Parts: sequence; C-alpha cells; structure tokens
Amino acid sequence: MTYRVCFVCTGNICRSPMAESVFRAQVAEAGLGELVEVDSAGTDGWHEGDGADERTVAVLEAGGYESHHAARRFQAAWFSRLDLVIALDTGHLKALRRLATSAEDAGKVRLLRSYDPAAGDALDVPDPYYGHMDGFEECLEMVEAASPGLLAAVREQVGGRAA
Repeated sequence: MTYRVCFVCTGNICRSPMAESVFRAQVAEAGLGELVEVDSAGTDGWHEGDGADERTVAVLEAGGYESHHAARRFQAAWFSRLDLVIALDTGHLKALRRLATSAEDAGKVRLLRSYDPAAGDALDVPDPYYGHMDGFEECLEMVEAASPGLLAAVREQVGGRAA
C-alpha cells in the first residue's frame, strides 16, 4: 500500500515544489520510492498549470535535485487519499485544517519544520517569492534540514504498514 505525502504552500511554485523535489530524492535514496508517493499543491490557485518559479528551479538544480512541476490547488477531497499533508507555514496549516471535514483529516496536517529539532519555535519556512535568490537558498536549507526527520517519521509509518 502506497503512503502518500503532499507538501502545501500558497501558490505551489516556490516552497512546496522545492520540498517535493528534495523529499522525493530522499525517499528514492532511502529505497522507499515504490512505497512512498510525494506530491505538492497550493492553498490558492493563482498559478495553476504554471511551472515552478525559475529561482526555485535554479536552486534545486544547483543542489542536484530534479524539478518537473505544474502548479495546482489543494482540494479538500484529497484528504481521503493522503496520509500526510505538510504545510510550509502556519498560515497554510490553518487553511488546510479549515478545509478538513473531520478530525482525522485535520490530524494529517503537520508543519514541515516540526520535523527539524534545530528549528525550535521558528516553524515557518518564509515565502521567498518577493525577495532575492538568497531567500530561495535559505528555503532550500530549511527544507533539507527538516527532511531527514520527516523521512524517519514516514519510514516508521511505512514499516508499520508492511508489518
């Protein structure tokens, strides 16, 4: 049975496609590619159908990650097929929990940086869209720092399903 993870930011062109690419690479490296499906979406539909922001693509490529992406808006109906919904900031967390139609679905929503023990109380990944390239680089660093903890949590869930 496939374990499904979806990363969510605002427009699905910066943070969430970056997290999707990084986490997909980590899942593949861990040998879990056949067991874990990784996706992304936005809380809003402003950029539906667009590729990732060129700065996101540049930072991902510089980091050795692949990026094939078309933006789309998160739909409440997706909760039924998803196991984990990863919000990139507290605004997304609240928006996603409002979309949830049950306590079970709301419980599937987590903040990405909650998987990074070094994050402390700074759990938001700042939106780099209106800034410069350094904001995108910082975003990648935050995503990479949280991904091992997220991978460990997903590995535990996948292991539990296989048992």
